[in-house]
Amino acid sequence: IASYCLEPLFLCRRLGVELGKVQVYQEANRETRVQIEESVRSKDVFIIQTVSKDVNTTIMELLIMVYACRTSCARNIIGVIPYFPYSKQCKMRKRGSIVSKLLASMMCKAGLTHLITMDLHQKEIQGFFNIPVDNLRASPFLLQYIQEEIPDYRNAVIVAKSPASAKRAQSFAERLRLGIAVIHGEAQDAESDLVDGRHSPPTVKNSGAIHPSLEIPLLIPKEKPPITVVGDVGGRIAIIVDDIIDDVDSFLAAAETLKERGAYKIFVMATHGILSSDAPQLIEESAIDEVVVTNTIPHEIQKLQCPKIKTVDISMILSEAIRRIHNGESMSYLFRNIGMDD
Repeated sequence: IASYCLEPLFLCRRLGVELGKVQVYQEANRETRVQIEESVRSKDVFIIQTVSKDVNTTIMELLIMVYACRTSCARNIIGVIPYFPYSKQCKMRKRGSIVSKLLASMMCKAGLTHLITMDLHQKEIQGFFNIPVDNLRASPFLLQYIQEEIPDYRNAVIVAKSPASAKRAQSFAERLRLGIAVIHGEAQDAESDLVDGRHSPPTVKNSGAIHPSLEIPLLIPKEKPPITVVGDVGGRIAIIVDDIIDDVDSFLAAAETLKERGAYKIFVMATHGILSSDAPQLIEESAIDEVVVTNTIPHEIQKLQCPKIKTVDISMILSEAIRRIHNGESMSYLFRNIGMDD
């Protein structure tokens, strides 16, 4: 069964099965309605759900479909969600919430018994579920693209656009036997603690409020250093790697910095190409030569707007994961040569 799909018919052809019959539509009041049109009793149901622009409607479709299968007595309900939405909201910030934990709880409560996903923003998100989670990797497909489509890739250097991306860049560099560079000092999007209300009480000391021996030391505020590139990119091909490319401002700034340091060609590799808003136009006008993403998220419109965007198909690994789970086979083959740090 599939709602907004990652080539579901192509997956079905690979597996030699037919796509399940289901109706998903919205009422006039925008309520989502799901009607499964064939028996799923005592069957393994795989629900393929990729994320459209209307992410919240997508989530409701998935939850209602899972619950419909559960109430129709399906034996197992496996969610195939290549890009897990709200994955960036996996840490507590200020007075916010850990939304990915909430979403995981909702999926489990609806009746999901297994989850197949790809390149979670943080691997620790798997711990939010009380069901098995298979976090597949897209890196073998991206590495293959580098080796086959970039003729002079031996003269390349793998770039992390921030220290937070260094681990992923190191993994690519070690597998390709290439050097690594890290951009440090880039402006971040984090909000200042000074405007979140934590300093709203009066700052005047009240001698009777706190005992002198309990004075809490103040944390020294961070200060961004001037932007620097740790590593040599002069006369090299720069390949920036990350898991998600959505707001492209940081990628454009990284590309400009690499051009200034002498990189003669710049590629961007990411698993999930969300490419929101005017990202395609900005990429087209930038110093980036090519953006390579997988088809975990539909982006046909963005490709029409920007010829620099290329797609790598990962349906092969998803169909193999589905086949192995249905047949009760081991999934370890799909995780070979993947270490704890990958």
